[in-house]
Amino acid sequence: MDKTFSRFGKVAVLYGGWAAERPVSLKSGAAVLAALQESGVDAHGIDVDRDILSVLQAGHYDRVFNILHGRGGEDGVIQGALELLGLPYTGCGVKAAAISMDKLMTKRLWLGAGLPTPNYRVLTAETDFAEVVAELGLPLIVKPASEGSSIGISKVTEAAALKPAYEAAAKSDPVVIVEQWITGAEYTAGLLAGEPLPLIRIEVPGVLYDYEAKYISNDTRYFCPSGLSEAEEQAMRALALEAFATVGGQGWGRVDMMRDQQGKAWLIEVNTNPGMTDHSLVPMAARAVCMDFQTLVLRILETTL
Repeated sequence: MDKTFSRFGKVAVLYGGWAAERPVSLKSGAAVLAALQESGVDAHGIDVDRDILSVLQAGHYDRVFNILHGRGGEDGVIQGALELLGLPYTGCGVKAAAISMDKLMTKRLWLGAGLPTPNYRVLTAETDFAEVVAELGLPLIVKPASEGSSIGISKVTEAAALKPAYEAAAKSDPVVIVEQWITGAEYTAGLLAGEPLPLIRIEVPGVLYDYEAKYISNDTRYFCPSGLSEAEEQAMRALALEAFATVGGQGWGRVDMMRDQQGKAWLIEVNTNPGMTDHSLVPMAARAVCMDFQTLVLRILETTL
């Protein structure tokens, strides 16, 4: 082990898990593990299962790089377990992770803090879907409240499609929300140790920045620099920081936003364990400030010291 990195001790890289986002987490974990090991860190990969507490205790680890995505790894569950073991870990704590995984709770907090996020309603099987369309207008976007990687989301362009969209989302989560559709450009802001990285503007070939567009398609286009003026970019970065702080975010993360045709920014969601694959956005933003993948991974690990 490189003496430079002996301060980290023995590091467990947690990936995989049992969430719908397991395939993405496996890719992220492999990339993070390789970067740490190539840097000289004593890092060990663990494909997380329900026995993770005993595995961590038996391994006598000093800290954890958590790159689990979705339920069990990004919703406060593993964070609470690591708190019990007294192991420092990357990313947000229990409260921020739990809030951010739940899009409904995140929106309620943002609205309470006076931050801009699209108008929404909670859907149930008893909802008067025509009334929702009359109130929010069309198009709409339907989302499971606590699923990541855009799993289960759909755009609704006609009133008759709202109920089927709700039923599809409800297969992923019992809590489903519908939001006003924001017509405009999509942006994301990576956050690292209290500082925002350059914005990335995302252009998708299809209707949605969905699972296919995020992880599979080579037609999704990313622009960094974003093309905004310096003042516009700084304003959106500041909004991302405030949004992250409002949910109690710390360490690192990502805030997704839309900018409508009038130039107003709208907060969409927080990602507390963003992807670290070859298609991922935080590494892309880091490269824009001359931070390579190894350096980024080490900077994230340093937040546990």
